[in-house]
Amino acid sequence: MPQFFIEAPTGIRYVSKLKMMKEITEAIDAAYHIPDIRIWLREYSPDQVAQDGRLNAEPIRPVCFLEAPELSSLDTKREMADKIHHAIAEAYRGLANTDETLILMNHYPLENAGWAGHLQSDNSDIVGAVAKLNE
Repeated sequence: MPQFFIEAPTGIRYVSKLKMMKEITEAIDAAYHIPDIRIWLREYSPDQVAQDGRLNAEPIRPVCFLEAPELSSLDTKREMADKIHHAIAEAYRGLANTDETLILMNHYPLENAGWAGHLQSDNSDIVGAVAKLNE
């Protein structure tokens, strides 16, 4: 159920995209061990991104959003962020300013996540998996 959104420039090659998606999925799975990891890539041309109020000011700095259950381990978050950053940096080398990729981690309690018409807090399998993550 973790969802990962990447806002980045256009121009990445298909093979690079596949490799990046695989590596990001592996990084999130290593942290969460919860199935149904989805990655959403939203691409923009430089004339569609303003940085400090200026269009085409500099190479686009990717920004990413992880929407997932609560995860308390800072070490796990650090390792995941490092792996994700590496995958994005490799894929966008020469196309973006990946030295300054921002990864925002939005963690939700299970009672704030609905799926298939039910709260995740009512799913004993998910409750158990998240509890194990945060032991």
